Amino acid sequence: MTYETPEYHPAFEEYCETIFELAEDDVDVIQARIAERLEVSRPAVSEMVRRMEKEGMVSVADGAIALTSDGARLAKQVVRRHRLAECFLTDILGLSWTDAHHEAGKWEHIISGPVEDALMRVLHEPTTCPHGNPIPGAGYQEPEHSAVLSDLRPGVEFTVERIPEELEFRDGLLEFLEGAEIKPGNRGRVTASSPDGTTTIEIAGDFVGVGAFASARILVALD
Repeated sequence: MTYETPEYHPAFEEYCETIFELAEDDVDVIQARIAERLEVSRPAVSEMVRRMEKEGMVSVADGAIALTSDGARLAKQVVRRHRLAECFLTDILGLSWTDAHHEAGKWEHIISGPVEDALMRVLHEPTTCPHGNPIPGAGYQEPEHSAVLSDLRPGVEFTVERIPEELEFRDGLLEFLEGAEIKPGNRGRVTASSPDGTTTIEIAGDFVGVGAFASARILVALD
């Protein structure tokens, strides 16, 4: 299934995608958070949000920004194509998570409907990106029992489920997680929790300390 929408300027696509991903990660969708994610000024965000509201792409109430049905359709199309591109770039071309994330940010704006369908076919209908985030429209199903890594006590075993988009925008974090084998599908065990919020885990035969910011956001499935 593809999401076909009228063509919009790439800036509209970027903003709709950002709003979608912030909401997906339960981050307050306000102008400050959009400015941080896109690394642009608050006045630039304010102007773009006004344009998008005029075009019927977003609604604004008490400072909170939400996608309209048209905005959500565009956002899902862009997010879907970004995550499919990441799958192709990592699984087929062998790029690292970080390189694939940056390249997919370019591909998402130029992938057509037929190419999107071909990617789905070649990749055998994936439901998530390499980081475990759902591909819109692909039939992803949440695990019955899940938690964030920081909530687990020492001794609890888990399977890595998702690395939220919020972590993908932290410098060096994707490299760290990929290098430490903290990847969706890999099993691990919590070995210690520190007062500073660091969670130490055993995964892929190594002991790894995961800082408070990441461990409070990495989603894991429990048996």
